[in-house]
Amino acid sequence: MTNAQAKAEVNIHLRARAQDRDLIDQAAELAGLNRSHFMLACALREAKAVLLDQTSIGADAATFQKVLDWMDRAPDADEASGMKRLLAAKSDWAHPARG
Repeated sequence: MTNAQAKAEVNIHLRARAQDRDLIDQAAELAGLNRSHFMLACALREAKAVLLDQTSIGADAATFQKVLDWMDRAPDADEASGMKRLLAAKSDWAHPARG
């Protein structure tokens, strides 16, 4: 069984204006999908795009090679100092929630 055929495990509820529902229904019908399938497909596509925008960068071959060369070099004094400062920083998610 593929992911698309797997049974849904959770419900996602939302409220919308009637005109928005009608627009979604019209688009879903044109796509040959029911409202739920259409909305989930659109939401997943957008979620993936947002995540990719935050995790991917583009570079031409020359720029990418410069980055690789920089990563292969030993850090200079300023870079080493910055790395130590970052490693010493405490992140909010590393601490249990305080209540």
